[in-house]
Amino acid sequence: MFFKAIALTILGLSSSINAEVINESSNKSQKKVLRIPMKKVADHEFINRFLLKEKNALEAQNSLLMSATTQRNLRSGANSNANLEKKESEIVKDYSNAQYYASVYLGTPPQEFDVIYDTGSSNLWVPEKDCVHCGYRFINKKNKYDKDLSSSFVEDGSDFSIHYGSGAVSGIFQLETVTLAEDIVVNNQKFASIHDAGGMGIAYVLSKFDGILGLGFDSISVSGAKTVFHNAIEQGVVDSPVFAFYLGDNCDGELTFGGYDSDKFEGDELTWVNLSEATYWRISLDGAKVGSFSTGPTDAIVDSGTSLITGPSIDVKAIAASIGAKAGITGQYTIDCDKVENLPDMTWTIDGKDYTVPGPKLVIQTAGMCLFAMMAMDMPKPGPAWILGDVFMREYYT
Repeated sequence: MFFKAIALTILGLSSSINAEVINESSNKSQKKVLRIPMKKVADHEFINRFLLKEKNALEAQNSLLMSATTQRNLRSGANSNANLEKKESEIVKDYSNAQYYASVYLGTPPQEFDVIYDTGSSNLWVPEKDCVHCGYRFINKKNKYDKDLSSSFVEDGSDFSIHYGSGAVSGIFQLETVTLAEDIVVNNQKFASIHDAGGMGIAYVLSKFDGILGLGFDSISVSGAKTVFHNAIEQGVVDSPVFAFYLGDNCDGELTFGGYDSDKFEGDELTWVNLSEATYWRISLDGAKVGSFSTGPTDAIVDSGTSLITGPSIDVKAIAASIGAKAGITGQYTIDCDKVENLPDMTWTIDGKDYTVPGPKLVIQTAGMCLFAMMAMDMPKPGPAWILGDVFMREYYT
């Protein structure tokens, strides 16, 4: 499958001359591009996670209803609905939807971990050997970091904590040698050794990945820790300050460091897009449209750690209603599989150029169930309105 392509840059390219200089530099580095194979979680496993979340949410709702009924009987109904109110979520990221993961190595000799290479965050963390809530012993066992087995371990000891939907993932910062693609060796990388991953919930326990490697910017990193890629650039271990994602549709993908692979997309050149800010990989959108629905100017982040497309609830509800999708208890939409082939395409306009995802590609389909690959998420200001996740990146080499 050949992709169209889009490239994101903070270099402020404004003319074709500058763009050609950058593209020439990147093309020269292709001879030394280092590749990391990316594994894809099968669609049926993705659907199973969705069904599990629906089941757990329904059980939780029934439990709350029973609790409220008991309280009404005991207290004659005073404040009986208090426990049924939907609380504000504390979600930073929801990795239960992540479909792609790949290897990274920590320590000397190297200890291997499967991580999500996530452009929507900036820290590297993996579970440590005594981690709690870090998978079962025999099912989906996690790889765990053991500092006693590494000669390159350096103690830092400062606290690390990041909040997800159901709680915190916590541990301590340490310094270690990190190896990417077996050839990119980053020394004295600050990472988090996690001793409690309970904040990730059951989705983490059942997932394929051990930890997260953030590819965002230092500005959103916990404690301002430099990212792995920032240090790789500073230490001169990549030929060019470029990384690129090729996400296979019904197959695995590939992540390259130090350049990009022009064999993975159509045409001779990338289209370069300026970032609106160096936090997430955030861009301005001229608008989005699908069928009769359209938005005005808005913004988005391009996020490899999110499988779906997310957008403002008022917009996603309108889009879902227009195509006949129905929301489940968790807010995820399903659609009649007979309608999939006739779904309208969705287009995001970026710098005057249209980027279209065909309607059928907006659905994850397996075993007779069709999941609409779009979720409502109202990001608090100054957060972005839209997240263009793997559904978008599968269509565009990025």
